[in-house]
Formats: sequence, structure tokens, C-alpha cells
Amino acid sequence: RAAFLQKLRKGIGFMITAQHKALSEAIAKRILVTDGAMGTMIQRLGLGETDYRGERFADWPQDLKGNNDLLSITQPHLIQEIHESYLLAGADIIGTNTFNAQSISMADYGMEELTYELNIESAKIARAAIEKVGNQIDRPLFVAGAVGPTNRTASLSPDVNNPGYRNVSFDDLVEAYGEQVRGLIAGGVDIVLIETIFDTLNAKAAGFAALTVFHELNTELPIIISGTITDRSGRTLSGQTVEAFWYSMRHLRPLAIGLNCALGADLMRPHISELSSLTDCYVSAYPNAGLPNEMGEYDETPEQMSEQILEWANSGLVNIVGGCCGSTPDHIKFIAEGVRDLLPRQLPDIDTNMRLSGLDAFVQA
Repeated sequence: RAAFLQKLRKGIGFMITAQHKALSEAIAKRILVTDGAMGTMIQRLGLGETDYRGERFADWPQDLKGNNDLLSITQPHLIQEIHESYLLAGADIIGTNTFNAQSISMADYGMEELTYELNIESAKIARAAIEKVGNQIDRPLFVAGAVGPTNRTASLSPDVNNPGYRNVSFDDLVEAYGEQVRGLIAGGVDIVLIETIFDTLNAKAAGFAALTVFHELNTELPIIISGTITDRSGRTLSGQTVEAFWYSMRHLRPLAIGLNCALGADLMRPHISELSSLTDCYVSAYPNAGLPNEMGEYDETPEQMSEQILEWANSGLVNIVGGCCGSTPDHIKFIAEGVRDLLPRQLPDIDTNMRLSGLDAFVQA
């Protein structure tokens, strides 16, 4: 597997897409802006069980409310409208409505067989949004295929009495992610976005699956990796520091690596600063709109959030910015306006050393 991965990553015989080239040119010139939270916007719609089911799944034997990815089939116009609102607010990159659209997560609804279709349709919806409003926007726009972490973790046991137990294997994850990436590519995405990573082993499986699919299809899309620091400890849920996380993922040679979710911009700032000093690829960051209050709501205003992200940009820390939970088109509008004329982070020269990762990083000088 390691030898196969090395061969894959050399890009032998891969066809680089025109959009890949356009993205590379755009990110070298300016700070790009991603969209905000899909889930927040869906929640605002106040949809009920009937809305989620639509006509096609009216008789489905399980409850479907909360299966947001399914709305790409049952309410595609609503998902497209959300995409359009973010594009018009200033987003350069929109993420597909596929955060849970792989067979492992969809098993909660008995809908494993729908995953390939969901990814195709979600990608087509995002592409349709760009085609509809793109003539109003004088800059290149991109679709990122959102690949979430699944609801299982390959590194940790769900049973405190049996620490060696795992409820998912690496190969299970590769198979599920491979199906998802195939669907996203078939639907027309420009980027594979492996996001909200709480377990690095899950992300490794997603990256391996993506490279395998690229090899099968004789193409290559840029990969963006986004981890999640779960609390003030500065570590992922599986225990890694930011530095160790980067060393664990750098073999994928991503276009960008960064952080999203869990933290607001104020608490994420030191971790983004550290990552910016470590990595020789681009850095992305899309924090929550603050931390949730007692009611689970996010109180940080567009002005407050954009002011903090503007400081990151002025400090030369970031290449891609946006919002996660609680953020809306208003948040993205303020962020986009704030960074519009600022220079992106410049890629640093990193000394060549042996770098290893466990829960902590080791650098052989």
C-alpha cells in the first residue's frame, strides 16, 4: 500500500484539469473565500419530516429528518439557493452538501445504496449554482466536494471497557470514501475537501481513497485537508497536536491544510499561526461564529467574526478563509470584503529534516 501510494502521488499519467490550473493561479494571487455553514442555513428553513422525505421517500421505514444530505435529492432547489447566497456574498469556493454522504454515516438511515447518487446530485447542484450566478461575478468560482469524518473513528474504541475494539476498519473507510469521491468527481467538483478531521487515521483513509480514484480515472484534483482542534488542549480528538497532524498528512501533498469547526476565531488563532509557520503548502481556516451559547446558538456577529479573520490576513497567516458552524452569507460577505485587497500568505522555505508524528511531533535536525 505504501509503495502504491508513493506511485500515485507522483502523478504519473494524471491529467490536470483546467479548473485545477485556474485554482492554482487564483490562490497564488489573493486570499480565497469559502462559503459558510450549510447546516446552519438548512436549520433556518425549519424543515419537517415531510420535507426531508419528499415524494420519493414518503414511505421510507425510518425517520429522515436531520439527514441534510438527502435534501440534495428531495429539495434540490433549497440547497442550490443556499449555494447561490454564498456565492453572491463573496465566496470563491462552495462546498457540496455531502458532509455525511458516505455509506458509513448513511447507514443510520438505511440509505447506504444512495451514497453515490447523493454525491453526484450534490455536486451537480453546486455546479448549477455557479452557472446561474456566475455571470454576476467577475472571478473564477470552484466547487469543493465535502468529505466529512464519518460518525466512527478508526483510532479510538467506542467501548471504554475494551480499548482495543474498533467499530470501523481502515479498509472500510477507504471503500466508503472511494465511492463518495467517485460520485463527487462524476458530478463535477473541482476540489476534494477532507474536512472536520477529528481522527487522522480516518483522514488518511480518505486521502488514500481519493488518490486511488484519481489513478482509476486518470485525473487529479487538488486536495484540501482541514482538521479540528476539539478544545483548548490544542489537540485533535485522537490526541494529535497541530504539528503532528501536519506531519501525518503532508505525504498527500495537499493544495492547502488548515482547521475548521469546534473553535471560534479567537481560540483558533494560535493554532493557525503555528500551522502557518510549519507548512510549505497553503493554509485554510474557517472557524465557527464563536462558541455556542447555552441554547446551542452562535452569537458572534458578521462584524466580530470578520474583524478577527481580517487580523489573520493582515498578519500573513492564511490563504483561504471562511466560516463553519453558525456562519451565514452575512458573515461571508463581511469576511470577503475585509480580505479582498490583502495579499495572501507567502509559502515559506522549510528546512529539509526528518519529521515524524505520533501524538506529538519529532523533528530530527
